[in-house]
Formats: sequence, C-alpha cells, structure tokens
Amino acid sequence: MADEVGIEELAAYLHVTPARVARMADRGQLPGRKIGGVWRFSNAEIHHWLEERIGGLDSDELEQLEEVLERGDVRPDSAEISIESLLKEQAIAVPLEARTRSSVIRSMVDLAAGTGLLWDPPKMVEAVRRREDLYPTALDTGVALLHPRRPMPSILGEAHLALGRTSQGIPFASGRGSLTDIFFLICSTDDRGHLRTLARLSRLLADAGFLDEMRATPDAAALWRVVVDREEKLFG
Repeated sequence: MADEVGIEELAAYLHVTPARVARMADRGQLPGRKIGGVWRFSNAEIHHWLEERIGGLDSDELEQLEEVLERGDVRPDSAEISIESLLKEQAIAVPLEARTRSSVIRSMVDLAAGTGLLWDPPKMVEAVRRREDLYPTALDTGVALLHPRRPMPSILGEAHLALGRTSQGIPFASGRGSLTDIFFLICSTDDRGHLRTLARLSRLLADAGFLDEMRATPDAAALWRVVVDREEKLFG
C-alpha cells in the first residue's frame, strides 16, 4: 500500500467493500482526512489503527483478521506466518536479567542481535523506547509485545522474534498497576508481516493455559518447546 491511499485502495487492502470504508470514515471509525471532499488515508495511521484493534479482539475476530491479512499479503515469502520459524532458541532468555523498563528493552534487543539478524542494536533500542513512550505495549496478562512504531528493514537481515521471561514481574508500563514478566520483541521488515505476526502471537497468548505453561518452564529450551507445541496444536 502506498504512503497515502484512497477509499478503493484501502478497501482492497482490508478486503472489505469501498462502501464500508466510506461509512467507517464518515463515522470517525477510521483515521483519515478529506481533501476536496475525497477521503485520503495514511498507511502509517491505518497500520497503527489495525495494531490497536488487535489488542481488543477475541479469538474468532483474531482468526478473521489473520485471514484478511494473509489474503492480502503478496510478498514472495508470505505463504505462512510461523512463530516457530521466527523465534530461535538462542533468542530466548529464562530468566531475563532485567528489573527496569530500560534494562528490559536493552536485554531484549541484545537477544535479537545475538541471532545475527539485527545489525544496529542502539537504533532498535531507541525506536522501541520511543514506541513505549508513545503507548506502552504491556498487556494486563503480564505480557509485553515490544516493537518499534514502524518496521525497520534497513537494520534487519530478516524478520524474527526474541522472548524473555523475568524471574518476577516488573512495573513495565508507567501508570499501570499490573506487573509484566513475559516479553516478546517483534522485529519486522514490513507492515503487513508485522500485523500478521502480532495477530498470530495474540491468538497464542489468548489460548487457555498457555501463559501458565510459559511461566512454569525451567529454561529457554523448555520455553521454546512450549511455544512450538502450542502453535502446532492450535494451527496444525
């Protein structure tokens, strides 16, 4: 999708009718602006709108969104999003040695850099910090899905994930009372791939008993196996 699109292009991107896009825009349900009476939509704003919606969807809605994103993904390597393929065992830390938001971000970026697929750790650290300052990614379930506001393909060899679990919950999201102990870092190379990864992770995390299993694992190898087995169970 171009940096800015109209109703027809956005409808094709979202796999809905142009009439539905127009209604949603008129009702203030989509971020956009009218220029000379014609709706225009920023790619960055639509990406952020979808990202925010993912956090409030139930399992059925997440499945529908995943299908929409998959149908519209035209990248050569876009056939399937697999957490198993994105998450390398060496990019998992149990426990993650961090006690503050800043040290979590640095440690998670170091994990990702250890794969050899992240080439500029300081730049990623700063981008993730800016995203957290803008809107914290910590969920009420004790999980945070760290990522920069936009994908950073110039510093990534390929898309991948890192995963860390601290020995105890920490106050990761400023102003919220809940504590966070499970951290994913999503390193994406494009918007749609990021959204597909976020939707797949959200479906996994919402599955009954999954977080309890993650918290009961003794080490990185066991945690990786829990994630892989649960993904296989849910998605085949």
